[in-house]
Formats: sequence, structure tokens, C-alpha cells
Amino acid sequence: MKRFAFGVLVLLIAGMAGRAEAAAGPWVKAGPVEARLVAAVEGTGTLDAIPAGLELRLDPGWKTYWRSPGDAGLPPTFDWSGSDNLDSAVHRYPAPHRFTLLGIETVGYDAEVLFPIRAVPRRAGEPVTLKASVDLLVCADICIPQKVAVGLSLPAGPATPGPEANDIARAEAAVPGDGRASGLSITAIRSASGVVEVEATAREPFVSPDVFIESVPPVALGALEVTYLDGDRRAILRLKATDPAPVDLAGRTVTATIVDGARSVEVQVPVAAGATAAADGRGLLAMLGVALLGGLILNLMPCVLPVLSLKLLSVVRHGDRPPAAVRAGFLASAAGILASFLVLAAAMIGLKAAGASVGWGIQFQQPLFLVFMVVLVTLFAANLWGVFEVPLPRAVADRLGGQEGQGLGGPFATGAFATLLATPCSAPFLGTAVGFALSRGAFEILAVFAALGVGLALPYLLVAAVPGLARLLPRPGRWMAALRRVLGAALALTAAWLLSVMAVQVGTETAALVAGLMVALVLALWLGRRLGEGMRWAGAGTAAALALVAFGVPMVFQPAADAAPTESATRWVPFDESAIGREVAAGRVVLVDVTAEWCITCLANKKLVISRGEVARRLDDPAAGIVAMRADWTRPDERIAQYLAVHGRYGIPFNIVYGPSAPAGIPLPELLSEAAVLEALERAR
Repeated sequence: MKRFAFGVLVLLIAGMAGRAEAAAGPWVKAGPVEARLVAAVEGTGTLDAIPAGLELRLDPGWKTYWRSPGDAGLPPTFDWSGSDNLDSAVHRYPAPHRFTLLGIETVGYDAEVLFPIRAVPRRAGEPVTLKASVDLLVCADICIPQKVAVGLSLPAGPATPGPEANDIARAEAAVPGDGRASGLSITAIRSASGVVEVEATAREPFVSPDVFIESVPPVALGALEVTYLDGDRRAILRLKATDPAPVDLAGRTVTATIVDGARSVEVQVPVAAGATAAADGRGLLAMLGVALLGGLILNLMPCVLPVLSLKLLSVVRHGDRPPAAVRAGFLASAAGILASFLVLAAAMIGLKAAGASVGWGIQFQQPLFLVFMVVLVTLFAANLWGVFEVPLPRAVADRLGGQEGQGLGGPFATGAFATLLATPCSAPFLGTAVGFALSRGAFEILAVFAALGVGLALPYLLVAAVPGLARLLPRPGRWMAALRRVLGAALALTAAWLLSVMAVQVGTETAALVAGLMVALVLALWLGRRLGEGMRWAGAGTAAALALVAFGVPMVFQPAADAAPTESATRWVPFDESAIGREVAAGRVVLVDVTAEWCITCLANKKLVISRGEVARRLDDPAAGIVAMRADWTRPDERIAQYLAVHGRYGIPFNIVYGPSAPAGIPLPELLSEAAVLEALERAR
């Protein structure tokens, strides 16, 4: 019995050793490095691809190289010709780290590394023999090329996990991915004057980030400089070209890899041209001028036109007032605009600190904000129609003023309201200024948004500086009653537009229910006014209750099936950033239109340029070889926000054309023209 038990024990140990050997080949020593092949499974099973790996151990002080070794070195190469039943084997690289010696920058690994391998059998289910001849360059004070021959045989049988499965899984996790798991994101890459600047954000604060840039042809880049912002959740990483005649990377498509400890991210993106964040204060001063001009032009954009009703009534009402009163009223409106822009800036800073996506007008992606705007616009329209007046105690009325009062609260609210309705629009220069601000820190965001506010408030400031301008307007009279009704109707149309945006986000039935509540709200106010003093407060209370119910509607009713864009399926395809490169490689031109139902400038571009004339004919013509790709940002979409950020944009509209002659893309202006779009299509082809 003892001999029998001993024999059984020997067989069990031998079986375990056989299984361990099946999952790992023998170690092979070559100078300062030893290597072996390992597999995550003990049999081939019916797997289409076998998870395997090349494991290296290096003597202390020695290193080997990444796929892009830097200023010196060579990446490993594999020869699988001695293998049996192997169709292909593809190896991948875990995140590397940087070595600096005497000003020479190299990238690779020391101590140990495991390269994940995806081995595809020629005949699934049969035994596989892996044999690789691996050429390595290993370096310490000197560099030595080494060749190691490693092998591993996997029998047919169940593909049960082997003892090396966890190690291979960890190596796979160490390969840089798209950043969703690691919480890292590359938001922009810029290049100017031989300097490459990479901007990145992190879900958790950065600790010690590094960045590696790969381009064709390669460009030698020097030591890394890092600037931390937003509580270390944002970093600006700068590399300076060290070539004797540095080549600017602007316009090229590069592969950027950021490594921060165990976290990493890798993206392939075009490099934008422009001054880097390392520039001195003159860059900020120039951008403040751009922001000032963008805010001024915003007064002329379609989305601000409904606000002109309030501006016009305010100007006419002030026409016969003393200069000091006119100046105070217009300064109060300018203060309302500026305060609102500073509130927007603070919100953007808070969202960035929380790791959320930021952008110009993104509040219109939220149904509750749309309800707030619908209620607000409806109340303004009802007030212009004379449906209700807000009775206030005399002391409060003297301070706040109303539509007909001489206080400052009304003008201040008008300025704030103008800002809210201006945010779904993008004017020339505005997108550049907002993109600059949101790609930087809190100080730049506050400064640029303040300049935008001053630009939007310039007409008010002009009248405040020259109060006599108000005297050139007609005197108040009976004609103002008719004007109030017309302007109230304009605001009602604004409410209808906001409801159409809501219909896209949360469904037609939900938007219709909110619209019905607004009609009931106006009716309650009207009845309260018509039925006498005793019923006025009852009407106001009913209207307030209806407004509260309206806020609850989007939270109760989920988006319906029809809450989606109704764009022509024959012309436009959904946004797919990964498909752009494939279409361009196939010789086609790609027009990307980033739009939203709440963006009036986007809708104007669509109706005036994209959906009519020669541009529409080109897009509809299958023989033209143009892929029209639409990115709908009506609702929050992290993919679109990331795509915009990579291009240094944080607002829409954004249109860009790719093609064989423009693989990095040709950005188009915010306000499109037929000539600009057609020229870009031809250049890209």
C-alpha cells in the first residue's frame, strides 16, 4: 500500500509538472537577459487565438527597448518560422518608461517585462508549437545585440487557465488603451516653433506623467516639461524637438502615448498648429482681444435676436430720461451680462475640476435647463403681452424697478437673460477664444469669459458712455403697445424653438406636455388678472404650481423612441471617428459636421449652405466619393466632446473635411459659405 500511494503521488506530481510545462516554456539565458514563452491556457481547446506572451528578465542595470526606442536603440523583432500549426502571432507592448543619459532620451524597459502575444492557430483545436527567434538590443554602459530562441508546445485539449494566466492578463492591462479604464484622456496636441505640447486630463490626479510621440518620419524630441493644473487633474506636457533643423509636427497625424504609473492611454490624432501654453502673457492678451471681438459679434447672431426685443423696449423706455438715469440703466444691463459670463466661467471651472466634459452651450444638453428657459421665456412673453404685472411693495419696487420702473434690477435681469440666450450660438472668433480658455486653467477661463462678456455688453456700454444716443429714438407712445405684442410673439417663437430642442432630447410627447403646461400657465395668469384683485394671487399661485410640474416632466418621462435626429439616412452617416481614416485610405473625402438641435448657428449653416445648392448636390452624388458624417451633440456624448477637444474646440458648430490630400483635416469657419466648403472638398481630394 505504501508503494502504491508513493506511485500515485509521483504520477500526480508528474501530471502537475506536465501541465505547468504546457503553459510555460523553459527559460533561455543569453548574456544579461533570459527569456521564455508562456501561455494563459494549458490546451488549445477551440480557441481562435491563444493568449500568450514573451517574458524577459534583465540583469540589474540593463534595459531593452520599446517599439519606438527614442534617440538610440532598437525594438525587439520576432521570427516565428519554426512554429507548427501557427497562422500568425502578433505581439504588443506594455507601457514603457523613459531613460535619460547624458542628454540622450531612450524609451523601454528594465528589470523585467512581459510582451502579450496573440497566437492564431492555422487549425483550431489541434496542438500548437510556438518557436520564436527573438532579436533584442540590451544596454547598460554598453549595448549588446542578443538572439534568444524560445519555444512552447500546447497540446490539444481543454483551454483551462494555466498558472501564467494572471501574469498575461496584467501584461494585457498594461498595454495603453483608449483611456476609458485608466481615466486618462488626451484632449489636445499642438505644435509650434519646434515645440510639441500635449494636454491631458485624469480622473484621479496625475502623479508623474510622461508622454511619447511617434510620427512618420520620426522626430527627435528632448526632455519632458510638465505643468500641472486644476488640482493636478490636468497636465500640459511639452517636448522640444532636438533635431538640428526641427520639423514642425502641425498637420501630421501622430500616435501619442501617456504613461502615469500603472495608468496609460494611447491615441492617434492630428496635431494642431498654434502657440503653446508655454508662451508668455502676450498670448493671453491677444486672446482677450479675440474674445472681446467675438462677444461683440455675438450681438448680431440669430440666437441673440430674440433678446433684441427686450433691448429695444429698454432703449425706447429710457429715451426721455435724464442722462444719469440712462447711464445707470445701461450699466446695470452690462453688469448683468458680465456677471452671467463670470457665473458660466465658474461653472466651467467646476466641471473641469470634477473631470466632466466642458464646452460652449453644453447646458442646452440638459432637459431641466431647457424647461427653465421655456418657463422664463414664457413669463417674459406674457409680461410683454400685459397678461400679468408683479406687484411689489413700494420700497422693493423703488430698488428693483420693473418693466416700467426706474430701478436697476430689471436692466440687470435683461443683461443676464441676453447671456443665457446667447450661449447656443457660436460667432466668429468666439470658438477660438473659448477653445483657448477651456484648454487652460481657471485664471485663463475667468479672463477670457470676462472679455466675452464685455464684448457682448459693448452696445450697452456705448449708450452708457454717450447717454444722448437714447434721445435719438422715438418717444414712448401708443405704438409701444403694438410693439410689445409683436416682441412678445417673438419670444413665444423662441419658446417654441426651445421645445423643439427638448423634443429631440426627451421625446415629442414630453415636449408637448411641457408646451401644454406653459399654455395653462399663461391662461392662469390671464384669468387671475381678469377676475379681479382677489383672484390675482390665486392665478399666480396656479402658474407657479404649473411651472414646478413642468420641471418634473422630463424626470418622470424617459426619452421616447422618436427622440432622435431625423436626418436623411441616404446622405448622412453617424459619427464614427475610427472610420474616418479607413474612408480616406480608400480615396474618399469625409465631411464631418458636429451639430446640435440647440445650436442656432449650426441650423443656419445647415439650411443656408450644407442642405442646399452645390454643396447638397455634391453630398448627394454617389459618384463624388464624399462621405457626409454627422456628429449630433444635442445630448451629452463623451466621444464627440473628446473629438472636439482633440481639435482644440469646445463649442459648435465645428466642420472639418478629410481626404487623401488632407488626412489631418481642413477645419472650416464657424459661419459656413458655399465657396469655403467646396474649396475644402477639392483641396482634400
